[in-house]
Amino acid sequence: MPLRGELPEEGELVVGTVTSIRNFGAFVTLDEFGGREAFIHLSEVATGWVKYIRDHIREGQKIVARVLRIDPVKNQVDLSLKRINDHQRREKVQGWKNEQRANRLVAVVAEQLKSDVEGAYALFGASLVEKYGSLFAAFEVASADPKRFATENGKVPWVSAFLKVAEENLVPPHIAVRGVLELTDPSPDGVGHIREALAAAEKTDPTSVKVQYVGAPRYRVQVSGTQYKQAEEVLKRATEAALGAIRQAGGQGSFARA
Repeated sequence: MPLRGELPEEGELVVGTVTSIRNFGAFVTLDEFGGREAFIHLSEVATGWVKYIRDHIREGQKIVARVLRIDPVKNQVDLSLKRINDHQRREKVQGWKNEQRANRLVAVVAEQLKSDVEGAYALFGASLVEKYGSLFAAFEVASADPKRFATENGKVPWVSAFLKVAEENLVPPHIAVRGVLELTDPSPDGVGHIREALAAAEKTDPTSVKVQYVGAPRYRVQVSGTQYKQAEEVLKRATEAALGAIRQAGGQGSFARA
């Protein structure tokens, strides 16, 4: 069940299915807008001169296009295939696939709530899209940071069901933040002081902080996690612990974010 308006916006990228090809262009149904029909003129199929349109597109093909014009009076949407680059196309396809997956997960949530899909969308779908930008993004937050999701959406039955489905079906995204410590201590016990400083960094969070030797006096500090902001905070605490320890011992240190 699409959660989009009746018409896309000019300039927007859309996913469609080619339904009919003519010598002057192609007709497309917009997958995200309930199968609404749109049109691609021959001049917008590809850059340069197009001799045979079927050399570029075919019936049944999934395409990503840019909305050129919308005429709400005539109920007409004009598209372009050539005004989009490969990176934009890949990103749009991935986003569309993610939302297709999210729609299937909403159906699972609805089943757990003993509701129909339409009821589930009415209950939480539109509000989640407004809050997180997309349904898939909402599932990602629920999977990676369930406490945050519960806090933001309250203690209601659908939240528990949503969290359960997210936990069972999505792997939290893995991120890593890193930087380089430079530690020096010319005293006779300097090597020991540096080891203690690096150990202090790792002790701030032994499960996510990893220190690697790069080449004296440089040491890489990496923090792994599922939330970027949280990982950044751990990295800050780890490097501050190392710098505090080495300076307290009489040495010097600095940190550069990678």
